[in-house]
Amino acid sequence: MRLAMWSGPRNLSTAMMRAWGSRADTFVTDEPLYGHYLAATGRDHPGRDAVIAAQGTDWRAITAWLTGPIPEGRAIWFQKHMTLHMVAAVGRDWLARIEHAFLIRDPGEVLRSYARVVADPRPEDLGFSQQRALWEDVLQRTGKQAPIVDARDVRSAPAATLQALCAALGVPWDPAMLRWAPGLRPTDGVWAPHWYSDVIASTGFSPWTPPRGELPARLEPVLAACRDDWRFLKERALQIDGAQRMS
Repeated sequence: MRLAMWSGPRNLSTAMMRAWGSRADTFVTDEPLYGHYLAATGRDHPGRDAVIAAQGTDWRAITAWLTGPIPEGRAIWFQKHMTLHMVAAVGRDWLARIEHAFLIRDPGEVLRSYARVVADPRPEDLGFSQQRALWEDVLQRTGKQAPIVDARDVRSAPAATLQALCAALGVPWDPAMLRWAPGLRPTDGVWAPHWYSDVIASTGFSPWTPPRGELPARLEPVLAACRDDWRFLKERALQIDGAQRMS
């Protein structure tokens, strides 16, 4: 199985990559279209030049690799993707040749985290509209509703949420997904020192806690622009017993 998991930034996606990377049957890949995105948009992210140099900008070569043989002879290829990296220039026919899952997070929580690294976030930087459009595109191309999991559910009920995700994807549950060793991985992107400090120190999913402090007023319009797409996805997310519900 080639599994693309689509999320926005600061959605617990790297911890999810750690969980899948803890399985003996799974190879993981970190944001393979990031270099193309940075070159196409001109966004000035930390480590921009190193990312482009490491990954290149040829989306055709990248997606051909992603749909090719699974590295190291593994049974599953977990591909961590950001929805915002699927800019208009990237073709989409390859989406029908792999499986998909989506990881979402409350936009208020995303904004608080993202703004600590990028000072001027825009709605399109958070990927909610792209995530909804991509979920609908995958449905049209494959005839299947790709499973959606909420990062809050992952943190408040990790075993139940990951078991439900594995069941929805038709892969066996592996308790190894709940724990991992701290530190960097050879499969981490070159941008890891800029973005992954919490995950580097982690050994599992930390419990969910309510966000602290008020959202800065300057970010309120960004939050408002993301809400409808977030709620569309949230309404279709897997329902997890014992998980914290959205207020």
